[in-house]
Parts: sequence; structure tokens; C-alpha cells
Amino acid sequence: MVDVLDNKRAATRFRILVEIAERQPAVSQGEIAGEVGVTSQAVSEYIRELVDDGFVEKEGRSRYRVTNEGVDWLFQAAADVRRFADHVTEDVLGAMSEDAAIATDTLEIGDTVSLTLENGLLHASPGGEGPATGVATTDADGGQDVGVTSFEGVIDLEPGFVTVWQVPPVRAGGSDAAGMDSIASGCGATDLVLATGIEAIVTLERAGVDPATTFAVGSVAAHAAERGLDVAVVATTDAVGRVTDVLRDGDVAYEVLEA
Repeated sequence: MVDVLDNKRAATRFRILVEIAERQPAVSQGEIAGEVGVTSQAVSEYIRELVDDGFVEKEGRSRYRVTNEGVDWLFQAAADVRRFADHVTEDVLGAMSEDAAIATDTLEIGDTVSLTLENGLLHASPGGEGPATGVATTDADGGQDVGVTSFEGVIDLEPGFVTVWQVPPVRAGGSDAAGMDSIASGCGATDLVLATGIEAIVTLERAGVDPATTFAVGSVAAHAAERGLDVAVVATTDAVGRVTDVLRDGDVAYEVLEA
């Protein structure tokens, strides 16, 4: 494996080869020196080595071209850089990032906590017995918000399900044609109720059900289901497609029922 981050010389060699590939065939060693931060003499020496190694071919004065072997080496080197960047962002910075949770009991800075999702919200409990853990970065009493970092493991979570109740448009009867009892019963069996479209909103009002929101319903439903909530969406027929498109794109399980 080619590791261009192993030492400064390998990294400089990589950058110079990239500059040649970007500027070929007319290559100004002075411009490359300015970009990379080395002298023109050093660039000349690196290019001579790259030619000897078969990564670059000289076509004339100040004219160079990266060979197929050089392109292959660049791909390998770029993959190494990408893997290192992924390691930094996912493993290093991911562990250092801080998020907020709801403390279930008294916590102090430095306590190891178990992490769970309850009603779609992150909760932190004393102890590190769960499959997902973290470290408290603030003091908190039960019910307060607490900072958490150094995340490890995966929260055990069963994705939620979305039921979309389709209400006919006003020209086809609107809320008068909707089954109030079935909608009220269906919404009562879910964790979250959403509505989109005037006919759907009026239907819920008449059924005595208060939706959590009437905006960006597809996105809200998908996000809630990803956090383990079962969701009822009451939507006017014209709006059903916009909701299900978002659910389908998010790979969220759903069904559409006639109200």
C-alpha cells in the first residue's frame, strides 16, 4: 500500500505529481514550487525521480506527461489520503464530538453513561452497561439536558412504521367523506400524528386530533421513523405522493390507507 502521509517526502512527491497531472503537458516548475512550498530546484529533482520511476515522461523542454503507471500510483495514494480522512472524521472527530441528551438521573462530568432513544430523543443513564455508551461532559439532574461525548457502540433501535391516511380532496367530499372514527383510532395507536393539506387538517380537527406539524410532513415522518417512532400521516390525496416520495427515498416502511 502506498502511504503518502508516512513522511514529508512522500507527501511532497504526491503533490508534485498531482500538479503535473493538472498542468500537463506544459509544466512550469516555478509555479509548482509556489503551490507546493518548495524550491524550483527541489521540484526539478522530484520530477527527475518521477521520470526515472516511470511515473512521468518528458516530451520536451518544460513538457511532461503523467504515465499510466503514474496515474495508477496517484489513485492508490489518493485512496490512502481518503482512508486517513475518513479515519479522522469518523473515528477521531466522531469520538470528540458532543451531543445533548436528557439525563434520566443525576450525572456528573466524566461519568460513563448508557445511551438510549426514548420517544425519538436521546437519553443518558448512569453506568455503561448498554450497547451504546458515552461520557458526560456536564453535570445534570434527572430530566435536565446533559452533554455527552466519546460515543461507542450502536443504539439498539427498531425502525418505526408510517401509516398514511388518504383524505379525498374537497371536490370529492373532503373531510365530509373521510372516516373520522377510523382516522382517530389509527392516530391514537401511533407515537406521532402529522397532517398535510387543508382537507386533512380539517379532518383531524373534526376528529379531535391535534397534529404535531403540518409542514415538511414527509421529512418529519421519515426522521421520526428512523428514530423508532410509529407515525400517522393524514394527507389530502394531492399531497400523498409528496409524502411517500420522501419515505421511499429514506427507505422507510409505510402503507397508504383510504380514510
